[in-house]
Amino acid sequence: MLNRRKIKILEAIINDYIASAEPIGSRTIAKKYDLGVSSATIRNEMSDLEEMGYIVAPHASSGRVPSDKGYRLYVDEVMPQKQLSRQQREYLKQSIAQNLSQIDHMMRDVARAISFVTKYTTVAADVLAQRHKIKHIQLVPVDVDALAMMLITDLRAVKNSVIMMPEGAAINYAAAARISTEMTRLLSGATADDLDSLYIGMTKQRLREVNVNPNIADPIFDAICTALSSADNVQIHTSGVKNILDFPEFADLDKARAIVGALEEKEGLITLFADNSDNIQIIIGDENENIMLKNCSVIKAKIRVNEHFSGNIAIIGPTRMDYSQVMSVLSTILGNVTLDMADTGRMG
Repeated sequence: MLNRRKIKILEAIINDYIASAEPIGSRTIAKKYDLGVSSATIRNEMSDLEEMGYIVAPHASSGRVPSDKGYRLYVDEVMPQKQLSRQQREYLKQSIAQNLSQIDHMMRDVARAISFVTKYTTVAADVLAQRHKIKHIQLVPVDVDALAMMLITDLRAVKNSVIMMPEGAAINYAAAARISTEMTRLLSGATADDLDSLYIGMTKQRLREVNVNPNIADPIFDAICTALSSADNVQIHTSGVKNILDFPEFADLDKARAIVGALEEKEGLITLFADNSDNIQIIIGDENENIMLKNCSVIKAKIRVNEHFSGNIAIIGPTRMDYSQVMSVLSTILGNVTLDMADTGRMG
């Protein structure tokens, strides 16, 4: 059984190892941490912790380091809540606020901000589980034979493109506005899979009714389908990849290659988010299904905007990562997404 003293010693070992990356012995614990017992008593308790699998000896020395099992006990039952500085909280909030209207850009900026604050590698993935649906289509003439299109989806993706028109189409601003209104009305709520010949036929018929050349429907539909397919593709944003190599655990070339290889494989990173729950998850060392991440811990979470699943965030670091700090950073990000989006809704 783990008594209070053993837990305090395990916590001291983990906190010291997170900070120093060096094995810690009983004498060091006795000097640095006021546990009220002798180094001999601490040594006996450490022997018990090692037998129970919570700490290990990395090599032939008196020092010990936490095991994956020790970290698991720490994050589940012991870990304190670390307070971020006011500057850190404000920086994270601003990273969200800059691109609230475009989820893909926001996810990229959030990844950069988390990596900057934590010094770990951050991976952000746009929406996985939902198909984008058309919310608004805006067409504007840019030349006698070209239209600029902005397509906005229900998941706040914004896709822009230029559409070349058939010769002689000559779409003016008034006609472009009518087409925009009619296409938005007809196609609102449609996914890429919905845009079949029936939709095209309905749209051509409606364009005739509002005195617009129906032949322009084909290139516009092609552009809409391309835009929706692009929105549905999972976008992966990585930030701070080189940060992982700054940790002494990955000075070994083979370990470094494995980590970098894992971060370069898009399919593997997508798989990382396959089982994401609505709660923040902590995966430690051997708990990772990806064998190339066995020497890492991963803390991941979903991001929801207006109750829609909009993307995933994962922070990757050594198993001695500062779990408390990362949890506080993620909680700040998730809280500010909710607050800022609520404020945006009230403003609208």
